[in-house]
Amino acid sequence: MTAKRCDIAVIGAGMAGISCTRQLAAAGREVVIFDKSKGMGGRMATRRGDGFSFDHGAQYFTARTPEFVAALTHWQQAGWCAPWSGRVVTLADDGQPRELAPEARFVGTPGMSALCRALASGLPVQHRLRLLALQRSGSGWQLAFDDGSQWQAQQVVLAIPPAQAAPLLAALPALQTRAAAVEMQPCWAAMLLSDRPLSLAFDAAFIGEGPLSWVARNNSKPARPAMESWVLHANPAWSAQHVDDDPAQVAQALCAALAGHCGGSLSPHQLSAHRWLYAQAANPLPDGFLLQDGVGVAGDWCLGKRVEDAYLSGTRLADALLAAH
Repeated sequence: MTAKRCDIAVIGAGMAGISCTRQLAAAGREVVIFDKSKGMGGRMATRRGDGFSFDHGAQYFTARTPEFVAALTHWQQAGWCAPWSGRVVTLADDGQPRELAPEARFVGTPGMSALCRALASGLPVQHRLRLLALQRSGSGWQLAFDDGSQWQAQQVVLAIPPAQAAPLLAALPALQTRAAAVEMQPCWAAMLLSDRPLSLAFDAAFIGEGPLSWVARNNSKPARPAMESWVLHANPAWSAQHVDDDPAQVAQALCAALAGHCGGSLSPHQLSAHRWLYAQAANPLPDGFLLQDGVGVAGDWCLGKRVEDAYLSGTRLADALLAAH
């Protein structure tokens, strides 16, 4: 089979991969994005149904660096994201809500995944392709995918979780070791629909005890359907302990935990769960990205845990690739 060619192959259509690709393409490089899923955004995910939606991965993002503030300003002007003014609290051990310090929070509109779709508009994306092997080929790299296709690229970006990147880095042991050393924690997410509003005096809460770490009224976010919809995130320890449990049982357990904060039982109209096996890094790298011999690695885990970290990792890797070309 004759290999197809591109200048740069980017594996992963989340925030890191897309921000990296946009910067490379703006500099005139020929870039193709490959992703194993059918959608865009990675953990900036939105699940939709008839009259409801759930942001069941990343819940919101903040902006703390000048680079990301500038990008966010542009995205707001384009209508790709908006401030979320919901009441966000922390629940103490006594179950009473405590106000947090004011912080500007933003969400993609009309869902978290919409931002990545907008950012990827006009970029070449190959969906439903999983990279199986990465091998040196002349002055570049050969990529073998699970549909049998092969591509040749001068440079490669792996914008995927470290547990997925490490096996692909056998030809670059130093990078492989760095990626393999990062531990990604799982997170179970439950999605709950209710026929009536829940009796909670907040729109989202950080929770410090029990299985839950976070709950959010998804319909309090801008441009969402009005049906009462809640996303419940389990904490890393509970998620790891129950990582292989049946999703229906997980959903029931997290729903019961939320009911404890509502003063009674809940009878959801619909209830489901999704497992994020690689939700956030327990020990993120300080580097921002990894790069050797034309192969770069990017992701929030290369810098921290947040959407902003993923964006900065991608753009900084793009700068390094352009400088190395």
